[in-house]
Amino acid sequence: MRYPLTAALCGLFLPLAVFPQAAQAPKTEAVKQEAPKQPPKEPPQQEQPTTHFEVQHNEVIVPVTVTDDRGKFVSNLTARDFRVLDEGRPQRIEFFSHSDKQPIVVGFLIDQSSTMLIHWKTYQEAILEMVWALLPDDPKYTGYLVSYANEAQLVVNTTQDPDKIAEAVRRMKPGGGAALNDAIYRACTDRSLIKGEPYEPRRIIIIVGDGHDTASKKSLDEVLELAKRNLVTIYAISTQSFGFDNPSDSVLDRLTGETGGLVEYPLNNLYKDVSGYLSNPSDDGNYALTVGTGGYAAEISSGIIKAVGGIAGEIQTQYVLRYTPDIDPEARPRIFRHIKVEVPALPSVRIRARDGYYPYPVSAVPGAGGQ
Repeated sequence: MRYPLTAALCGLFLPLAVFPQAAQAPKTEAVKQEAPKQPPKEPPQQEQPTTHFEVQHNEVIVPVTVTDDRGKFVSNLTARDFRVLDEGRPQRIEFFSHSDKQPIVVGFLIDQSSTMLIHWKTYQEAILEMVWALLPDDPKYTGYLVSYANEAQLVVNTTQDPDKIAEAVRRMKPGGGAALNDAIYRACTDRSLIKGEPYEPRRIIIIVGDGHDTASKKSLDEVLELAKRNLVTIYAISTQSFGFDNPSDSVLDRLTGETGGLVEYPLNNLYKDVSGYLSNPSDDGNYALTVGTGGYAAEISSGIIKAVGGIAGEIQTQYVLRYTPDIDPEARPRIFRHIKVEVPALPSVRIRARDGYYPYPVSAVPGAGGQ
């Protein structure tokens, strides 16, 4: 049984439809050889390998979001409106898409530390709605679930069945520390892959947490590089409560900003439209919406719903550009190549895209001279 928030979110999410399946590569027939007959053997048990995916960038994929000065999506652009600069050198866009039917594989990384206890039920319901919105039980849309507290765990491996993830979310109970970096690492190494990644489907991670990390073995720089190497776009819904200082805000901003995603702060502006805020003093503080009342709960729920809807809507409406890098043959090889996306005819728009890519796998990184 789905929660009552479904009706509230119907108008926020754009519909997803079936994306045409990419043509499969022809199969190569193996040469048959005569072999002496052997007695039948028991088939060996197959072990599930640990997957560490690595991308060799012969082609670079750049998901792009364009908004105006009010934050509204600019949705009428064509390939000719964009310019991509790779280390300052203009590139020829070879693929362009602006369809709401783009296949994705999305990882839901859910904070289960003690800080989630206050509003967990509301976040839990919103996460369920996000799962059902982004995974319409179709093979072109797949997802997986990683929870993190004192340790990061791959709770549900890659699947097209949203109910598997939903059932696991229902069983979650927050408590403990926060191993966010390790959760990102596991999302980039442990799950089963889908044929065609990272181009079709695109790789997306959505973090629901406050950005704190108290238990990881991996560093932020390490997992951010790993996400960039594997062309992952990171989004986040901050669970930081209103009125509390959060030094980890910069962590979520960096993870999302450098990979081309977005972080939403649903609880930061609960009172911006409430008449009388900061003019109604009371013994328990200046709250126009008193904690524990129906109005307070409704405002919390509304803020979270809008944040979920904003991220899901952006994922479904991005422009997707691809190009094969035209690199100056005289230039010194670089370990990391910076890219910039522009819309020259609209200089005032805001553009969100990844800040660059790693052109070589770790084993093929050129000498220490390039940066």
